[in-house]
Amino acid sequence: MTTLSPGGTIGILGGGQLARMLALEARRMGYRVAVLDPQPRGPAAQVADIEIVADFNDLRAASELAEKSDVITVDTDHIPAHVLEDLSGIRPVRPSARVVATIQDRLKQREFLEQLGAPQAPWAAVSDLESLNQAAKVAGFPSVMKTRRSGYDGKGQARIANPLDLLNSWDSLARQPAIIESFVDFQQEISVLLARDVAGNVRFHPIAENLHCDHILHTTRVPARIAPELAENARTLGAHIASALGHVGMMAIEFFVTRDGNLLVNEIAPRTHNSGHYTFGACVTSQFEQHLRAICELPLGDTTLMRPVVMLNLLGDLWAGGEPPWNSILEKPGVHLHLYGKQHPRPKRKMGHILILDDSADRAAALADTISGQLVSRPS
Repeated sequence: MTTLSPGGTIGILGGGQLARMLALEARRMGYRVAVLDPQPRGPAAQVADIEIVADFNDLRAASELAEKSDVITVDTDHIPAHVLEDLSGIRPVRPSARVVATIQDRLKQREFLEQLGAPQAPWAAVSDLESLNQAAKVAGFPSVMKTRRSGYDGKGQARIANPLDLLNSWDSLARQPAIIESFVDFQQEISVLLARDVAGNVRFHPIAENLHCDHILHTTRVPARIAPELAENARTLGAHIASALGHVGMMAIEFFVTRDGNLLVNEIAPRTHNSGHYTFGACVTSQFEQHLRAICELPLGDTTLMRPVVMLNLLGDLWAGGEPPWNSILEKPGVHLHLYGKQHPRPKRKMGHILILDDSADRAAALADTISGQLVSRPS
């Protein structure tokens, strides 16, 4: 494939909010968009040119998407790798089946990082009772058990406080193949957001500092409050990971910053990412445009941060008392609202986010806390 110029069609497997924002940027740039999603009229389909409603395992439907597109990408790590492999014979697929297969299985991801010499918490695999007990010896207590596949936002995870929790934790995960990781007492969580193109060039967005609540990203603050040396180490490691995978497109690598100031890789996402939403409004080039540039073989864009920013996630819980008071939120300075077009708010479901831009990241963070408090304290 040579450069895919505007006028071409971007095929997206997955139709959630990441695909929606990717589609919005693609349409702005003059591309057409085709989406395959099991949910009809989902967030991305609402702004796409072509909608195919089918399961991700439906190879016939996926092949139809590929035939109608010029390049294929994903908005989720959970697309079956064998489907991506089959589609690669029809159109370029970015990220590749190999990358997705490595990342969507936590065991393979940990083994890849280990072979690369990347720092990570002690871990071990669990497949039966014997390996369960051996893994606990490696990870120690407290620790976290995670299913090898399909977990996100705290799903497919169980905390293990002591040996008495061990079997109960595995039972709570239906004894699926899993890994156990040592619990990390960290001082910060950060994300390295990078894009890698076909030629191997890498460009970074500013590092994001993340705060999670109940395992779900709550706020992202940029610039992150980390030392320049640590930031450079994180970028170097991020580029090494992306290059070793041969990845093309956006990638987010989540790190723990430990109490003694070291980095540990937590997770890799070979796509656009929730912690990169701040770029869609605060940077010259958003993560979504950058992903398009990479997969279409266009030059990577300028990632300069125009103003400090805080991103606040909006979960379905906030709709329990009716529609949130958008007027009182949007009258505040520097506030920008992004809603994803989801019709049914549910607890813990990501419905949208707010960007707060200010010349001071501290003021933006304080306003995010104020808005969050107002929304949570509303009567239901």
